Amino acid sequence: MTLTLSGEYRPPVPSRVIFGYDKISTLKMELDHLGCDRVMILSGRTVADKTETVQLVQQAVGDKLVGVYSGLSQRAPLHTAVAATKMALDLKVDALVGIGGSTISDASRMIAVMMAENIVTEDNLRELGLQNSGLIQPELEGKQLPLQISIPTTLSAGEFNQGGGNILDDKAAKKIRVRHHSLYADLIVLDPIMTIGTPDWLWLSSGVKALDHCIERLYCNGNQPAIEATAAKAAELLFKYLPVSREDDNNLDARLNCLVAAWLSMMGATTVGSGLSHAIGHVIGVKYDIGHGYTSCVTQPYVMEYNRSASANQQAVLARAAGIQTDGMDDVAVAEAAYRVVDEFILGLNMPHRLRELEIPMEDLREIAELTMEDGAGRNNPVPITSFEQVMEVLKKAW
Repeated sequence: MTLTLSGEYRPPVPSRVIFGYDKISTLKMELDHLGCDRVMILSGRTVADKTETVQLVQQAVGDKLVGVYSGLSQRAPLHTAVAATKMALDLKVDALVGIGGSTISDASRMIAVMMAENIVTEDNLRELGLQNSGLIQPELEGKQLPLQISIPTTLSAGEFNQGGGNILDDKAAKKIRVRHHSLYADLIVLDPIMTIGTPDWLWLSSGVKALDHCIERLYCNGNQPAIEATAAKAAELLFKYLPVSREDDNNLDARLNCLVAAWLSMMGATTVGSGLSHAIGHVIGVKYDIGHGYTSCVTQPYVMEYNRSASANQQAVLARAAGIQTDGMDDVAVAEAAYRVVDEFILGLNMPHRLRELEIPMEDLREIAELTMEDGAGRNNPVPITSFEQVMEVLKKAW
């Protein structure tokens, strides 16, 4: 008998996650348990000005609140991160509460490092970023980092990333990244009340990004039963609840289930990583200032199709999570059905479906393919990506 089941599992981040309706009302008690006394809120301008989320968190934090910085626009341009860091240092902050999507959680981790390293100028941070192709690997042993609390308002699930953060060097149009094992959220609060006011285009597209996580966890290198189970459950929840979680429906139960799905979609992140869809998304997201939710909408179906030959059995798991009756069908036929159901799911949400819908010129595809080859996110793709021609094949179909 030949036994083929073999692998490893690296646990996800040791974040404490609390979830449920009105969990935000317990925030001050949670801060007490964490030993936080001087709290600063981080958010983007839209969340601060067009929703009640920041005000609700301010009320929940109470007298522990010492400051609010709401200037972190998409991908957190370098000057905003520096401004937030200066403010946090001046206020002697011991905890950062981030409200928003991946931009906020990624930036919060970078700001924590900048505080620990006393980085308070754009030139200093840019210089550090240039020293190692945009990657900062600080020595943080013995240095005090502020605690990290994440309150997501989207389904992008960046709050569950482990070991790093990033901001945008908008002059060079490249991300500056930081990596260290101690960088993760100490507390994550999943409360559907916090998502009220998130516009449908952002909520639904970030839900597709969460589905993208599920798909790549299911079929990228390193997949194994513990990851397959959580990814399949997350996909099942998204297929069921995302279409009925639109803002107009005011369905908080559906929104909470979507938040839980986004959490589950990240369970295998430290073991499996990501694939070609994320690699392409990183490039077009930065190059054209497009949110990662939209990039997933226009990449994942075509990447699924490209990867079918090497992942039909794993794609069959996705089909069953979508409720497709697969009795009597072989894995290839089921994988084809999985591609169609994802394609139709995105179209049914009225999300963009082609690169050209995002106003990406066809003549740019070669450059996008070449830049994708430089992005490490595609290293776990089930079909090994060894040439830009392979990426071009996907991009042409997606265009």
